[in-house]
Amino acid sequence: MSENTPMPSLPVVRLRPKADARALRHGFPWVYGDELVTDRRTKALAPGTLALLEDSERRPMGVVAVNTHSKLIARMLDRDPEAVVDRDWLAARLRRALHLRERLFDAPFYRLVHAEADGLPGVVIDRFGTAAVIQPNAAWADVVIEDLATAVQEVTGVDTIVINGTGRARTLEGLDEVTRLHTGALEGPIRVPMNGATYMADLLGGQKTGLFYDQRPNHAFAAGLAQGARVLDVFSHVGGFGLASLAGGAQAALCVDGSAAALELAEAGAGAMGLSDRFATRKGDAFATMEALAGEGAHFDVVICDPPAFAPSRKALDAGLRAYERVARLAAPLVAPGGFLGLCSCSHAADLTKFRNASARGIGRGGRRGQLLHTGYAGPDHPMLPQLAESGYLKALFFRLDG
Repeated sequence: MSENTPMPSLPVVRLRPKADARALRHGFPWVYGDELVTDRRTKALAPGTLALLEDSERRPMGVVAVNTHSKLIARMLDRDPEAVVDRDWLAARLRRALHLRERLFDAPFYRLVHAEADGLPGVVIDRFGTAAVIQPNAAWADVVIEDLATAVQEVTGVDTIVINGTGRARTLEGLDEVTRLHTGALEGPIRVPMNGATYMADLLGGQKTGLFYDQRPNHAFAAGLAQGARVLDVFSHVGGFGLASLAGGAQAALCVDGSAAALELAEAGAGAMGLSDRFATRKGDAFATMEALAGEGAHFDVVICDPPAFAPSRKALDAGLRAYERVARLAAPLVAPGGFLGLCSCSHAADLTKFRNASARGIGRGGRRGQLLHTGYAGPDHPMLPQLAESGYLKALFFRLDG
């Protein structure tokens, strides 16, 4: 930094001497509450305030967003201490993210921004053709939401934007929950083509942003197993694996979910594909429904279970692993001899080894043995920041079970 270049007029926050400054310099994006000097001046900063981060020896490290109400007290936005985080800065990050997605996909249906991995900490943006859903999961994103929404429109050309401010991440940030139509109009669910299937995404009333793009490659793998098969999709949401399997040539697909609204969207997707006659739904608790299906003597050639995050934090890990084991134990007996079982986890606290072990235990306790054929992850529109394990949260295990 030149001596003639003035420092940005930002408040200064400083690392404690024992903080891991090296990790931050090497790309780790978060500063935890016990790593920052929290004097009266720092505590007075409004959530989402931009600040200049210094190490314990007062050397500039970059521009951060501060939220003293969060355990993640600071998020690194730019390692250039002179960076100006404005609409142009946001647009530059968005253009970089868009360039990647346009190289990966031939249609504008994808995750446009995957938070820290795309240089916009705590921000998730999913694109649905001419519409986009922004999840501002960090306080700084709430502060700049108008500039962010404008930049999204300018960079992508979308005409409709939904702000989805709900979920656990916002609660941990001390933020209110709200979902609203920011720009444009929505006349109902949006048709989303993916892996040859048609999904219906409710951008205002659906879960998360309305659709889970992260499972795209795992849907495709399951569809490859489904030719002529009877498929059971448990925790199906809007029919993720079930509809992909029908597109792959499945004989029939049954989707199980606790949400009637999600199952209605799944049925609409099957109808849009012209495959309603091979598609069925069953509303109910997933565990109870699997037990009931076993009692009915039901068997399927392919069974996929994609539950919610049972272990969203380290504190919930043990209980979450028991839940994943139970899923596997109940699902395994439903698989016909020589059939396939897919088990998924979106819990970042349950790493691949722990999840695989829990799944294997459950399969064994369900009276079955199997081969692990394939391990899947999120698609490339959900890039992983190598320094941040939490950004690589999704795991999908596919087993072939014996008789």
